[in-house]
Amino acid sequence: MPERPGRDDAAPAAPEVVVVVPCYDEGPRLPVAAFRAFAEAHPGFVFLFVDDGSRDDTRAVLESMRAARPAAFRVLAFDRNSGKGEAVRRGMVAAAETGARFLAYWDADLATPLHVLPAFRAIFDERPDLEIVLGSRVKLLGRDIDRRPLRHYLGRVFATAASATLRLGVYDTQCGAKMFRATDTVVAVFREPFTSRWIFDVELLARVLRRRRDEPGGPPAEACLYELPLPVWKDVAGSKVRPLDFFVSFVELLRIHRRYRP
Repeated sequence: MPERPGRDDAAPAAPEVVVVVPCYDEGPRLPVAAFRAFAEAHPGFVFLFVDDGSRDDTRAVLESMRAARPAAFRVLAFDRNSGKGEAVRRGMVAAAETGARFLAYWDADLATPLHVLPAFRAIFDERPDLEIVLGSRVKLLGRDIDRRPLRHYLGRVFATAASATLRLGVYDTQCGAKMFRATDTVVAVFREPFTSRWIFDVELLARVLRRRRDEPGGPPAEACLYELPLPVWKDVAGSKVRPLDFFVSFVELLRIHRRYRP
């Protein structure tokens, strides 16, 4: 049975932001010091780590973090690996149950550094119409985006195909840094398991688009989404994505198109 998120009497009943961090065999490379430093400086952010059946010491590392700072770190642990998409989905459902105003998910390796989180949160104050802010890895002057050339070019091919499938002018669907206003629509799209194991981000957007289409008189989905060009993104060694997954993703993209097309 999964372990419910740890709570502590000192933790606020309804956090401002809960950030879901999926973890699978992250023990040796989890940047514990960075998480602790950010939590110390930003008490409005709570991290919910989802251990997706890790085989190494990931769970012990996470439990140590929670024990040291239970108000900032919570753990949801599963004995069997279900894939990143399902780990994120379960984590987001649990995060929504805290009553937080905003929900996010973030890659455990901190390819997108934590100091960007407040910028995501600030956009929602500037734009009360927004429901989702997507991190976007755009290599612009003055921004430090470090991606391996092969992954960059394969990623651009896939992003173009994903944009055409969704009929949405989105530049980067696969960045592992996203924040959500905890609306009924957002929470609902995480209730049902994803059919896609690798490109659940695309399926997530497809669900949002479908729900918006089904709401007569409501704003178009494009008005509820915002892409934030990241100031920093680093291609961290140890990624579990393999070159073969690029081709598997196109098969899953076709399935998403068939299931969610208007």
